[in-house]
Amino acid sequence: MTLKKISDFNGLRNKRRKFNLRRRKQNVLAKIFYRLRSLLLWLVIGTCLIPIISTGYINLATSSDRYRSSAQIPHEDVAIVFGAGLSADGTPSPMLADRVESAVELYQNGRIHKLLMTGDNSMISYNEVMAMKRFAHDLDVPTQDITLDYAGFSTYESCYRAHQVFDVHRAVVITQNYHLPRAVYTCRQLGVNAVGLGTPDREIYGLRGMIPYLLREMLANVKALSDIYLTRPHPTFL
Repeated sequence: MTLKKISDFNGLRNKRRKFNLRRRKQNVLAKIFYRLRSLLLWLVIGTCLIPIISTGYINLATSSDRYRSSAQIPHEDVAIVFGAGLSADGTPSPMLADRVESAVELYQNGRIHKLLMTGDNSMISYNEVMAMKRFAHDLDVPTQDITLDYAGFSTYESCYRAHQVFDVHRAVVITQNYHLPRAVYTCRQLGVNAVGLGTPDREIYGLRGMIPYLLREMLANVKALSDIYLTRPHPTFL
C-alpha cells in the first residue's frame, strides 16, 4: 500500500471517527432535550393538577357542612363574617354587603346570637370591620352583639384568631359560595367546628365576572393546605 493510499485511508478513518463522535454528541443532546421536555411537560401538568385536586378535595371534605339557605343552618351562638373589600366611599363592597346581610338575617331569625366581623384594618384609612359593624347596626343589630377582629388579614388568620383570640369553638361562617369550602375547611382544621352559609355569587355577578375569583380560589386552596399541614404559620397578630 502506497503512502498516498495509507494517508487517504487514515484521513477517511478520521473523518468517520469525527462523524461518529458528532453523531454521538447529537444523540446525547437529543436525549437530554427529550428528558428536559418531558420533565417540563410533567411540571406543567402537575402545576395544573395540584390546584384542581386541592379544590376538589376541599369541596368534597366540606360538602355536608355547607348550606345555601339560612333556613338550613343549625342554631349556633356565633357567626363569623369574612371581609371582602370596601367601595371607594368606605362602605362595604357589594360582596361584603351580601355577607353582612346574610349574617343579619340569621341573627334576626334567632339562629345565631353574636356576629364576629373579621377583616383588614391594616391602615387607618382602610377599616373593613368598622364598615361591616356600621352596616349591620343600620340593619338593627345591636352593637353589643357585634365583635370586631381588626387583624383578619386572610381566611387562615381569621379562623386562627377566632379560635385562639376570641375563644370560638363552634360557628357559622358566612361568605360567597366560591369561597365557602375553604373557609369552612380552614376553620375546622384550626379548632372551630364550623358550618357555612354561602351567599350567591355567580347568580348575581355572572360566570364571567366570577372567573378571576374562581381561579384565584383554586390557588388559594393550595396555599390553605400548605398552611394547615406544612407550615402552620402564626397570624400577623396573636
